Amino acid sequence: MKLFFPKKHYDSNYRRHLFALLKPFIKQEGFTDKDRILGYGISEEDVHFTSEIQNADFVILTMSWMYYKITKQIQKAIAFIQEANKLGKSVIVSLPSDFGIDIPKDLNVIVIREQGYKSKLNINHYCVPVFIEDPLRKYYNQATIFKRQYYTQPTVGFCGQTDSSKIEALKELAKIAARNILYNFGIRYQNPHQLIATKYLRSQLLELLQNGTWVKSNFIIRKQHRAGVEALKNRDIHKTTYEFFDNIKNSDYVLCVRGVGNFSVRLYETLAMGRIPIFVNTDCILPLDNFLNWKDHVVWVEYKDRYRVAEKVVEFHSKLDNEKLNDLFEANRKLWEDKLKLRTYFQNLFQNL
Repeated sequence: MKLFFPKKHYDSNYRRHLFALLKPFIKQEGFTDKDRILGYGISEEDVHFTSEIQNADFVILTMSWMYYKITKQIQKAIAFIQEANKLGKSVIVSLPSDFGIDIPKDLNVIVIREQGYKSKLNINHYCVPVFIEDPLRKYYNQATIFKRQYYTQPTVGFCGQTDSSKIEALKELAKIAARNILYNFGIRYQNPHQLIATKYLRSQLLELLQNGTWVKSNFIIRKQHRAGVEALKNRDIHKTTYEFFDNIKNSDYVLCVRGVGNFSVRLYETLAMGRIPIFVNTDCILPLDNFLNWKDHVVWVEYKDRYRVAEKVVEFHSKLDNEKLNDLFEANRKLWEDKLKLRTYFQNLFQNL
C-alpha cells in the first residue's frame, strides 16, 4: 500500500495530534529502523510512502481533526481534503479524543476514532484501538501469557478509580448535561455525551460482583486516576503500574467500562495480557467489528443488563474448563498481537477498506 500525507501540515508543538501511523516515521534525526521496531513494533519496510498524491492508495491527513479545530486551521484541512477528493482520493482523518467533533458531511473522508456512539455514527467512521506497549514484554520480560487453573468460581479483577457517592454522581451528570446544552446552542463544539456517571457506574458494577458468592473479587479501588501518579515522569515504572498489571495477571476476567470518553483503554490492556474482558457496552464502537466477532473474546454485557453482570460472568465461565479457559487467554493475546497493535491494525484496516 502506498500512502501520502501533506508533510507541511506537521506541527511538532502538537505531536500528540499526529496521525498514529506517522508517529514512528516522523522522528528526530538519528532515529533508526531498529529503534522504530523496538519502540513501535513497525519497520520502514512495512509502510510505503509516496511523495505524489496521484500514486497513493490511501491519503492521510497529517494531524488530527481536533488539532485543526483548536489551532483554527479547519479551512486548511478542508482545502486539502477537497483537492484530494478532486483526484478521486478519500482522505483518512483521525479523531483521537474523549470527545467527538463534527466533520463536514460533504467531505469524502474515512474517520478513525477511539470513541463514539455506534448508533449515531456514519458507516465511514471506524474504531481505532488505543495503541499500548506490550505489557508482558515490558513488565514481565516475556511474550507468552500466564496460564491459570480453572475453578468453578471465576476470579474477576479491577484496579482503578471509582466513586460510590451519589452526590458526586449527580455533579458529574450535571456537568455532562451542561456541556450537552452548550453544544445544542452552538457554544461548545465537542459532541454530546450520554448521561452516565462513569465512576459511579464502575462502583455499582463492582458492588454487584462483590456482593454475591458467584465470583471471587480481586479489586483494588483508587480514589484518583492512576492513584494520583499521572503527572509523574516515571509513572510507567511506578509501583501502582505494576499493581495494575499484576491485578490483571492474577484474574480470569477484568471489568472494562468506559471512562470520560465512550471507550476503555483497559479493554486493550486486558487482551494484551491474555485475559478476558467483561465488556459493558454503552453503545460503543470497536475495532474491525465488521468482520471480527468480539463476543467470542469478551463477556458481553449490554448497559441495560448491567445489573446482571455477575450472572453473565458465571454463565460465560460455566461453559469453559481448564483447557478452554487457557485457550481463550491465548486467543485474546493473539487477537491483540494480530489485529490491535499499530502495524497489524493498520494492515487489517487498509485491507478491509
